[in-house]
Amino acid sequence: MLSISEPVHGAVLSRRHGEQTEAGLRIAVRGQAPLRDRVTVNGAEADRAGDTFCAQIVLAERETDIVAVSTGAAGRQEHRVRVVWDRHSKPRYRFSIDDNSFFLRDIAQQQYGSPFDCFYLDILRKLNEKYGAKFVLNIYYTTGEDFSLPEFPDRYKGEWADNADWLKLSFHAYANLPDRPYQYATAEKLAADFDRVANEILRFAGEQTWSPPTVIHWGMVQPNALPVLAERGVTVLSGFFSGRSSGFDVHYFLDERRCEHIMRNDVLKDFETGIVFSKVDIVCNNTPLDQVVPTLEPLTRDPNRAEIMDLFTHEQYFWPFYKNHKPDHAARLDAAIRFVTEQSYEPVWFHEGFLGVAD
Repeated sequence: MLSISEPVHGAVLSRRHGEQTEAGLRIAVRGQAPLRDRVTVNGAEADRAGDTFCAQIVLAERETDIVAVSTGAAGRQEHRVRVVWDRHSKPRYRFSIDDNSFFLRDIAQQQYGSPFDCFYLDILRKLNEKYGAKFVLNIYYTTGEDFSLPEFPDRYKGEWADNADWLKLSFHAYANLPDRPYQYATAEKLAADFDRVANEILRFAGEQTWSPPTVIHWGMVQPNALPVLAERGVTVLSGFFSGRSSGFDVHYFLDERRCEHIMRNDVLKDFETGIVFSKVDIVCNNTPLDQVVPTLEPLTRDPNRAEIMDLFTHEQYFWPFYKNHKPDHAARLDAAIRFVTEQSYEPVWFHEGFLGVAD
């Protein structure tokens, strides 16, 4: 049977995966076909070796259908996949922080003169001043009985706007608990919670500060809820896509083949929704300070994972009252950002252009 094995359907390819020329990106297409069949790929004759084939083609468009055709004793067969050319790709990173609510409660209750009088935002601002880092904070509607977003004042809107070039706010979930709130929730539930949080962010921080989310709490939503997110401007979703004995998890219910590809290649596009799925490269609150660089450095040498660094942590580990407080949490962020900066990675917003670069 004819089958394209590389690249896979939804693959995102950059200069690291081929030869970039004036005509486009020249790549190798590999697969299997019946022995002795003649194989062409997008019209180019493929080299045969046993039941394998390989052909060189050029990607000239942002998205390209790759069509392999074999002809032989059994007749004509065809297999096609679609891939994405990240034509303006560059080394880049984004930093996303989940589970945000404590800093908003703190600012509202303390009535600071500036939101940056809150130590947490001050830490992030200093990292921006030091490295040019950008952060998107994924927030809850409520921390529980003691604070909800409607209680947050709008008198800081000017400061949010002044800092929107490096600090964004986005939807994460209605609340921290229950765990996995959207794993089996309806699309209507996800849409309602999304809109509640988005409307509050727009009210108190303004449109400049709003960012479409890239991480939904626990990285799990029903497949039929993905269009709800796409309709609201979501173009990227990050998760762990981690393999366990029972299967993959924190993976938005993608099938195992796609999860396995993301584990080895960082990104994959779902053409039905237009959403690109991205693998988180480090969770700073789970990574000891002396392991931050050893976690990231090998990725810079892997052509399939080196181009984009998806950096990640959770807000609660900054707070001394939290049971799992990490006193060196800020230092872990500093180490991760310093490393990628020294490796010439640029900070981006995933929602701008294609994974942070101009289309």
